[in-house]
Amino acid sequence: MSKLQVRNSILLFLAAVIWGCAFVAQSVGMEYIEPFTFSTLRSFIGSVVLLPCIWFFGKQKNTRASRQKEDKTVLLKCGLLCGILLFTAVNLQQIAILHTSVGKSGFLTALYIVIVPVIGIFIGKRPAKKLIIAVLCAVIGMYLLCMKTGSLTPESADILLLLCAVAFALHIMTVDHFSEQVDGVKLSCIQFFICGVLSAILMLCLETPSFSSICAAWAPVLYTGVLSTGVAYTLQIVGQKGLNPVVASLLMSLESVVSALAGWLILGQVLTGRELLGCAVMFAAIILAQLPE
Repeated sequence: MSKLQVRNSILLFLAAVIWGCAFVAQSVGMEYIEPFTFSTLRSFIGSVVLLPCIWFFGKQKNTRASRQKEDKTVLLKCGLLCGILLFTAVNLQQIAILHTSVGKSGFLTALYIVIVPVIGIFIGKRPAKKLIIAVLCAVIGMYLLCMKTGSLTPESADILLLLCAVAFALHIMTVDHFSEQVDGVKLSCIQFFICGVLSAILMLCLETPSFSSICAAWAPVLYTGVLSTGVAYTLQIVGQKGLNPVVASLLMSLESVVSALAGWLILGQVLTGRELLGCAVMFAAIILAQLPE
């Protein structure tokens, strides 16, 4: 495993940590504002906080004697596509949280780790056998961790979450395809802006946001906007470079483990033996995916 792959794996793990803690912020924020309002605010905040980064890194590049000319057309196309996929995934998840349990939403959303290798087969990226085993182990681990009652009774929100998982999987594959061709920070900024614009349209058409409710939700909105959106999704785009998308999806799925551990360490929520076993199985799946062939 190269140094670049090790570094990028750490970046994806950090993204999973941020996303895992953000799940609480999303739930709290929904007590004050509606789904599309929440998505609009977090997306625009995420886009704005990256502007200084783009300026700084752009200045660094301009000091180099030789620099490759950036293809802005590819960057805009990729940003538009990623923004649409992110808009779809984020809002489906946000709406579903209102109608189902945290455990089930976490489990069904993270099923993108199964969908990613399936998509890979259709585009000629057949995963290695060890990755298939790792994915199956991760699904079992997530089930033990998230489905505390051991049941998976179908609900209307489940369809939204499954579609959300498909959108996240397509987003991962899109980032994998374009990651070597575009600047990761610029791509991240553009996709958030697109997601924010689309969310704002539906917010104005379907919801009635108020300044007082937005102020009441300032803490969860800021956390998800700055860290979960601006930082974590940028870490994803940068971290996916040079990594197998299946391995990347496995690393990012650790957000469900982090969420449970954060509740245990910070909120004092006790983890059962079943949940601890789920965490152990998921970590084993990640380690298996990192082992050489």
